[in-house]
This record gives sequence, structure tokens and C-alpha cells, in this order.
Amino acid sequence: MKRITVLTGGSTPERHVALAGAAQVVRALRGLGHVVTIVDTVDGPLDEASERAMLESSVGRDPPTLEELSHLAARERPELLPTLPELRETELVFLVLHGQQGEGGEIQALLDLTGIPYTGSGPLGSAVAMDKDVAKRLLTAAGVPTPEWQMWPLAEWEESQLEFPVIVKPSKVGSSVGLSVVRAEADLVAAVELAERYDREVMLERYIDGREFTVGVLNEKALAVGEIIPQHETFDYECKYTPGMTEEVFPAVISDELAVQLRDLAERTHRALKLREFSRVDFRVDQTGTPWVLEANTLPGLTGTSLLPQSAAACGIDFAALCDTICSGALQRAREQTGPPKQ
Repeated sequence: MKRITVLTGGSTPERHVALAGAAQVVRALRGLGHVVTIVDTVDGPLDEASERAMLESSVGRDPPTLEELSHLAARERPELLPTLPELRETELVFLVLHGQQGEGGEIQALLDLTGIPYTGSGPLGSAVAMDKDVAKRLLTAAGVPTPEWQMWPLAEWEESQLEFPVIVKPSKVGSSVGLSVVRAEADLVAAVELAERYDREVMLERYIDGREFTVGVLNEKALAVGEIIPQHETFDYECKYTPGMTEEVFPAVISDELAVQLRDLAERTHRALKLREFSRVDFRVDQTGTPWVLEANTLPGLTGTSLLPQSAAACGIDFAALCDTICSGALQRAREQTGPPKQ
């Protein structure tokens, strides 16, 4: 039995996703016999009524409005988190956070400085994977195929190379928030303006027409390949978190050769971005059968419809065992870091 604090919520567009995932994690950890407390990075430790509301929460079809996010951000004081007894006296912090403030490395750096052990990747890997431009540069250097991209605003020579359709998205936001498929130059500025509501940096990425896949990584090893078949053109926020909007097939019905290739690329992506313990890597496979890495998720969703748990389940690892393995890996790392130096 361990004392575990689940750190969740936040002031990002993915707040509802984090809270819904935290509810699943809390139930699993308590079912394993752990003593679990819950802390929202915005509202602090949850009282009994707030915890009950969180445990009954669901993601919903839309992210929080920009006005709601502004109010949340005004109340958020992450620098005070290490002063809370729920964090100072815990044996492990289980991070269920999404978006720049939650998985962009800031919280991780703060916990490192105060010596509080936590789950998932460290500050460097978290920041690198969250910044899609930097991540793509590292993947390209490592020989991992990723769709061509340009950052907005475009230089004149870049405009001549731009081919439609393109994906326009915020550089440091997840869950497809602010993402658009643009098929004509006349629609480009409006798509950029939408993306800029969520991030000052906007990426334009070549649209890959093909099938979408995802691969979980646990203890640095790839799990099962899953295929994602959304009702919309892209795997957007609504399709991600609304039951029935997406067909998710685990394991994917594909050739052994492609499955091996995708799992290998997932592990290579995990290593190239300096991630640790667990992640999830998303792909598109084009009409020629060539796979392209879209991005890596350092704190993958843990809701009832999330993909990492499905990837693990296809390998015989149920949700409770997944959470237990994540905790064990983080605690082992903490022991190694604080143990006596090797002779």
C-alpha cells in the first residue's frame, strides 16, 4: 500500500479530459489498496463533495471556452503545489494532466526541484514532445518519418512550397483542439486564427490521406497497434471523447510486417524524444503503405475511451495493472535516483 496523490485538472483546453482520466485512475489505485488523495492544480486538494463530482464527471463534446480557461488560469498557482501536505507527504504523484501547463515540462521541473517523485517523462522529454516543431526536428534527425511542416507566418519561399490540403494546428496543444483541415488558400487565415486562440505558435503540416493508427509504449516497449476510424475527417476532440463517434480496433487488422514497423517506430520515437516509462505515438499510413509519425503523447489520456489503456488491454494488461505498472516504474526510478552512488 502506498500514499499516492493524483495531480489533475489544470487550466488547459484539455481540463475535462484530465479530470475524467483522473477519476478512472483514482478508482483503479484505490482498488489496488493504495491511499489516494486528489489535487487540482487550480483548486487545490479536493474535499469530499468536489471529489464525488469529479468521479462522476465525463469529458463532454466540447473543450472549455476561452473565457472559462482565462478564469481557471487566473486561479492557478503551480508554484505553491510543493507546499501542500498532499504533495510533500506523498510517496508518489500520479500525473493526470494534459496540455502545455500540465505536460509541457513545467510541473515536472517543479517536482524535480522539490524532490517529489512522479509518473511519466521528465522536464526535457515533456517539453520537447509538447513543442511539435522541436519534436519533428528531432524525429527527422533520428530518421523517423514525419509529415513535412512549416511554422506560421510563412516566408515567401515557403508559400511557394505549400501544397493543399494541410493540417493547421496549435504547436503546443493536444486533443486536436484548434485543429483544422485546410483545402484552399482562401481558408488558411481563418484556420490560423482559430489555432492562435490556443497557442501563439501555429504549425502547418502536410495532410496524410490514409489510415490512422496508434501504439502505446510501456516500460520503453511498444504495446499493441490500434486503428482509429473516426466519423469525422480527422480524429478531432468530439470523436476522441464522445462514445460511438469513433471505431477503435485493438489489435489493428493489419499485416504482421506493418505492425512490426509501427511498433518499432513507436519505440524509436519514444527514445528520440527522450521520453521515459510510457507514452503513446500516433501515426498515419498513406495510400502507398508508408507510415508517418504525427506526434507522441507523454501523458496519454486515461479516460474510459482512451487509447493507451486499449493498447495495453490488447496485450493482456487491464487498466488497474496499467496504473500499477506506471506507479512501479516511477517508484523504481525514484529509488535509483536517491540511492547510494555506484562504486
